[in-house]
Amino acid sequence: MRLFVFSPLSAAARAYLLQQLPTDVEATFGADLNHGQTRDALQAAEVLLGNPSPALLVGPLTNLRFWQIDSSGFERYRGVELRVPVANMGDFFAWPCAETMVAGLLALFRHLPELAVLQAEKRWVGGAFVRNRARLLRGRQVVVLGAGAIALAVRQQLSGFGCRVQLLARTAPQAQLHSREALKSALPDTDIVINCLPGSAEGFFSADLIAAMRPGSIYANVGRGNTTDEPALIAALQSGHLGGAVLDVTATEPLPDTNPLWDLPNVLLTQHTGGGQPFEDEGKVDTLLRNLELLRSGQPLENMVELSRGY
Repeated sequence: MRLFVFSPLSAAARAYLLQQLPTDVEATFGADLNHGQTRDALQAAEVLLGNPSPALLVGPLTNLRFWQIDSSGFERYRGVELRVPVANMGDFFAWPCAETMVAGLLALFRHLPELAVLQAEKRWVGGAFVRNRARLLRGRQVVVLGAGAIALAVRQQLSGFGCRVQLLARTAPQAQLHSREALKSALPDTDIVINCLPGSAEGFFSADLIAAMRPGSIYANVGRGNTTDEPALIAALQSGHLGGAVLDVTATEPLPDTNPLWDLPNVLLTQHTGGGQPFEDEGKVDTLLRNLELLRSGQPLENMVELSRGY
């Protein structure tokens, strides 16, 4: 069996994969190939690991039997037509993404970014500068956009702070809000909105929803940057209508140095690191190996997805 590893695995994860592969599986690594060789390797592959450009997936991949995407999101592949099983990483990134959001919210409420700057400057300003402005995450009213693995992890973590969390999703039974209208009605009484939406929900959190948010409330996004009206968000932060934002994702990445988000003191940018965790590449390898074994034994695969749905 021919395996093509498009994922740029670390040296340690690459060695780990080679040690674990069955002896009859031959691995080719995209990092070792030029563009033309990459196309040839894709054509020969029976199993694919990673997220190549959609342009590389145009045309029949006649040998391909299974594709393991190495991310949770896969909306950019909605136009790709493959008649083979496709799986993503399921909930692998859910808990770290949720921790990043909770950590960012705590940092804003407790003014940790300001204190970090003061520490770097070796300036002791005393309690009056921060202490009387510090706020609590405890007991906040929260709306989480989405009801997938990340959204559920966010809800679980915030339950420890006594937050009242409502999920928004059109059909998910665990959600409390099922329409844009219901969301808009809830926003004036909401302290925090956390966006966990996939990129297929482009432009969902629009200017009118931002305007409906409670003055001083916080917006956080660990979904996709294209789901938010970013100019409207920036305007709301600049005007003081919103109290702050925690953004793991932005509309353009890397964020251009001319973007106002860099300079807003009430914004915490985590630079799309939300899913980071120890041995991340090895975890991707383990996911592939489990599905590879299931494929070879004819059993149902883990975390199957439909590309056309985009989530």
